[in-house]
Amino acid sequence: MIPGEGKFMLKKALTAGKNIIRIISFALSVLIMVFMFESPVLAQNITEQTGETDISTTIDPAGTHEEPEDLDTLNTLNRLTITYNDDNGSLNSSLRILITLTLIAIAPLLLMVMTSFTRILIVLHFTRAALNTQNAPPNQVLIALSLILTFFVMQPTFEEINVNAVVPFEAGTIDQDEFLEKAMSPLRDFMMPQTQVKDVRLFYDIAGKEWDGTLESIPNSILIPAFVISELRISFWIGFMIYIPFIVIDMVVASTLMSMGMMMLPPTTISMPFKILLFVLADGWSLVIGQLVRTFY
Repeated sequence: MIPGEGKFMLKKALTAGKNIIRIISFALSVLIMVFMFESPVLAQNITEQTGETDISTTIDPAGTHEEPEDLDTLNTLNRLTITYNDDNGSLNSSLRILITLTLIAIAPLLLMVMTSFTRILIVLHFTRAALNTQNAPPNQVLIALSLILTFFVMQPTFEEINVNAVVPFEAGTIDQDEFLEKAMSPLRDFMMPQTQVKDVRLFYDIAGKEWDGTLESIPNSILIPAFVISELRISFWIGFMIYIPFIVIDMVVASTLMSMGMMMLPPTTISMPFKILLFVLADGWSLVIGQLVRTFY
């Protein structure tokens, strides 16, 4: 067998083995979850049976109560319920846990489209690309730095959400609708100054709606994508401004090499040390990060 072909077959076999292990692990996880959910039901059914198995142990058959308050006395197993008190809906603990887990799952998406994370990460990426340092700093460092700066910029917004929405909701003084409204209001106050009017009009035109010109009338379905487009525009503009001094260095190095007859030597190989030297002497990270953070104020 050809050595290269043998390596290919070995790699293919390893990949197939990994896929099989993943499938088996997923199947075991599903079986464990099914067992965990079914065991309490079976245990309760067994403990509730008394006497002969053909004798019903139902105290109150379904449909015998007419008032909503009487539903709690029914001998039924309710794992997920929504109760109403004085016409104000309140979610029980099971549904609140489900909603919390869902929010945790979509937290990265919300972080990217409703905070300063997108602009910061793109500008840092352009800075690294302008320096032509390939993977220095690596992606993990850029993402971690972007998260830290995002929490720094969004700290007043998060504090307002905690004080006006989370604490009253946990205390039971506001319902779910008020919680969502109060939690979204600080985020809207943050996004509106960063969003350009032409982006808002763009999505109004796409949706076929008319805008009366007031900020309060902009729905979240239009404000959020308009904010993302504005963030991409301003981040690319900042990246272009960062590129200018480094392009000048590339042009000077290329002209020097051309005049010396060293046309076969890549200019980027010679210009990269000069770029790093200029960036360090000018305290580039402080300048870039400082000016970037000030764009949100």
